[in-house]
Amino acid sequence: MAHQVEHGSVADGSATQGSVDQSGTDAALAELAEFRDGRTRAVVGPRGNLALVNNQWITGDPAVGQPIWGVPGLWAPLPAGVSGLSLTATASDGIIVDGDVVDGSVLVAGLDAMQPSGIRFSETLTGTVIAGEDGGYGLRVWDAASEGIRDFGRIDAFPFDPEWVVEATFTPISGRGEVSIAHLQDEGRTRQRALPGEITFTRDGIDYNLVAFEDGPSLLLVFADATNGVSTYSVGRFLRVSPEGDGTIRLDFNRTYLPPCAFSYNFNCPIAPAQNRLAIPIEAGERMVLAADGTPLHD
Repeated sequence: MAHQVEHGSVADGSATQGSVDQSGTDAALAELAEFRDGRTRAVVGPRGNLALVNNQWITGDPAVGQPIWGVPGLWAPLPAGVSGLSLTATASDGIIVDGDVVDGSVLVAGLDAMQPSGIRFSETLTGTVIAGEDGGYGLRVWDAASEGIRDFGRIDAFPFDPEWVVEATFTPISGRGEVSIAHLQDEGRTRQRALPGEITFTRDGIDYNLVAFEDGPSLLLVFADATNGVSTYSVGRFLRVSPEGDGTIRLDFNRTYLPPCAFSYNFNCPIAPAQNRLAIPIEAGERMVLAADGTPLHD
């Protein structure tokens, strides 16, 4: 059930329930402001969401190098089981890998390696080699002076609403559950994600059962609702959650945030599974990315 703010008065020098609740709301507002400031700083960073200008997978014959749009050099896959990509370039290309100018062929280690390689193409362009779920590798190119960063205005968001801080129940799934997740650029193919349990909450007398999959130290809830394509980004939104030991889990939808693909089309974002597509409007959290002129940066 959502928390409600009760307003009261102060008498006999003691705080009423209303003033206690107002103090809690003030603290929640301050924490949310800090969260949103952090989000803004992150997305405009040298490797923030707005900085990604290319994401290209390298496949095919390891003996044949492939060009990557926007950066010099020829890139090729490595033998199975070896992290990263092979890069062939000349000193005149000006590519620096792990502090050295590349003049010939070098191994560029992926982010899944013990020591991932650092890649710099220019003062503003850098790169990271990422691993795919199929065992392949690709290059992400980041531009600290990208068009997205240049045009960015702000992340538009709904005002804080205590009604959307929801106490829910987390029910573990015995054994190892899985959920099929589609991604925007996967042409209908799905990926299996570990599903530790279901999340249940009640809103206006209706029970909702959601699934959140494992993603690092927390769970990632990918959901869609009736605001998508109307007042929020059309694809959906994210919320990170962590169940407590007693089976409770707090869904603070005020901390709902936009997926990376809302900032750059080079991200391949997950799509909300059918179970997480809600018919109700969740008017809380981030809404959309706006350009400096106030227009949506992406649909």
